[in-house]
Amino acid sequence: MCIARPSKWRQKEVSIVRIVKVAATQMGCSGSIDENISKAEGLVRQAAKQGAQIILLQELFETPYFCQKQKSDYYAYATELEHNRAINHFRQIAKELQVVLPISFYEKKNNARYNALAVIDADGEVLGKYRKSHIPDGPGYEEKFYFNPGDTGFKVWSTRYGKIGIGVCWDQWYPEAARCMTLMGAELLFYPTAIGSEPQDSSIDSKDHWQACMLGHAAANLLPVIASNRVGVEEDEDSKITFYGSSFIAGPQGNKIVEANRNEETVLVAEFDLDQLETQRIEWGIFRDRRPDLYKIITSYDGEVTV
Repeated sequence: MCIARPSKWRQKEVSIVRIVKVAATQMGCSGSIDENISKAEGLVRQAAKQGAQIILLQELFETPYFCQKQKSDYYAYATELEHNRAINHFRQIAKELQVVLPISFYEKKNNARYNALAVIDADGEVLGKYRKSHIPDGPGYEEKFYFNPGDTGFKVWSTRYGKIGIGVCWDQWYPEAARCMTLMGAELLFYPTAIGSEPQDSSIDSKDHWQACMLGHAAANLLPVIASNRVGVEEDEDSKITFYGSSFIAGPQGNKIVEANRNEETVLVAEFDLDQLETQRIEWGIFRDRRPDLYKIITSYDGEVTV
């Protein structure tokens, strides 16, 4: 029996266009974990209704930003990943809405504590976790009192809707982190954060500087960048921070596509063609022309390389 097969040049080529919608959220946080999780869920549902498939919530949204002061009582906020309320809650939400959710949380692991993040895929499964690499220490941002330096290294996850890299807050100031995640195959970079005024000097406003650093990551790596910050005034004894929001989504030329204001609880959504962006990265030649053999100096602290 002879089975007729179409000639190769007559076969219809099937092209899968990888269009993805991403969202950044921003909100104020209260002292109630239940209220904060509920509010975050509302924003996730709002983003999903707008078609968002990967939705970013801000850093440590379960609680107020407790790092303003060094208080051992706040160690009680830390939980193991499998027992974290936000992660268990949003696993169900991710599965229901078929969305990817990076969830920031305060992780307890034996005698260590981390500023960590779990990535929940669109089926509700946890793909893995990342532990914040760069830990700040300064007035109002006393994170070294609460967190060990992250030991996971930078991570990239293959989610249902694309490969994503995620840095947490202070990580966003380091071009090395963004470049590492890009070299590992990230197609989108996400940065959950908690940043605002400086308690020791209310005249300092880092909003433009904060955005400029991440816009540089987008431009230098030809990748979209999604940043989510909190809003509102939070006080702890004599320390006060006004979180300035200004969450945004940037395009691969370092252009702001959408931006929130300084105090509104809101959702931002933008759409990207991942295949088109990949072609642009190849055509631009930035990665073709890299010279990693000349970059050993970046692995040093003092600017000298010991042979």
